[in-house]
Amino acid sequence: MCTAATYKTRDFYFGRTLDYEFSYGDQITITPRNYPFHFRHAGVIDTHFAIIGMAHVAENYPLYYDAINEKGLGMAGLNFVGNAAYADVKPGLDNIAQFEFIPWILSQCASVAEVRTLLARMNLVNTPFSKQFPLAQLHWIISDKEESITVESMSDGLHIYDNPVGVLTNNPPFPQQMFQLNNYMHLSPKQPANTFADDLALSAYSRGMGALGLPGDLSSASRFVRVAFTRMNARSGDSELESVSQFFHILGSVDQQRGCCEVADGKYEITLYTSCCNATKGIYYYTTYENHQITAVDMKRENLDSRTLICYPVIQGEKIHFQN
Repeated sequence: MCTAATYKTRDFYFGRTLDYEFSYGDQITITPRNYPFHFRHAGVIDTHFAIIGMAHVAENYPLYYDAINEKGLGMAGLNFVGNAAYADVKPGLDNIAQFEFIPWILSQCASVAEVRTLLARMNLVNTPFSKQFPLAQLHWIISDKEESITVESMSDGLHIYDNPVGVLTNNPPFPQQMFQLNNYMHLSPKQPANTFADDLALSAYSRGMGALGLPGDLSSASRFVRVAFTRMNARSGDSELESVSQFFHILGSVDQQRGCCEVADGKYEITLYTSCCNATKGIYYYTTYENHQITAVDMKRENLDSRTLICYPVIQGEKIHFQN
């Protein structure tokens, strides 16, 4: 299970949590402009926008979980188990395999508006990467500084939705996630007024009571509501440190702790990593379950005109600063 969100101050920020019971061996991976993308059914793109994100690299190919490109466009794939379905190859369309979707979009598009144009002629197909990496059941959030969309490929076709909250979790499908926000329209960061009954002298006895009813469980539907409320009401200064710090606090509202979500006997889903990308500047920040210190990789410090993937291992192990 996962949660993705956007945030905007002076710059635009995009990131996600990846919640699972084990890691595939992820790396912060920069795909430079001249790395050739060989698409299974759509030819080769030799020159493209540079990309940075979290990926598992297999056979020298970046299988991105989430990423941004040098133009400020961000994209993340989140589990959509039981609802995701992909099509067969069809003539006359851009047939893109599920695992190629993030590179296909981020290599060519500088904005969500350009993404919409590309999606109009795209067919998301059921070609797996390999026998070892079968099709992942996903849906995606794609965002720039102006807007976000959600893309869901289901048995009845490809759906593209405006995403006004800039948030995505997992199931149910996105229209149902948005509809359930109607159940929480009474929530507020302000203290509540007594509307229960005119004849009762009721009063707020604690700070934060405007958010009574905000769901606190770990289900994807509840995480959607919680992060949407947190993100829509979040306030910070517009400096880099203030913005990055606030973004991690937004996603920290749905952090998953070991022991609270058992997926098998003795196995627990945890927040393996949380990312925060400054999409404006091309910086990938992250923390991990075992390392709360924020680590950063700046794509613009690398040679973005090369042909070779640039990979950095995820730094694990808690870093504690002693003051005495």
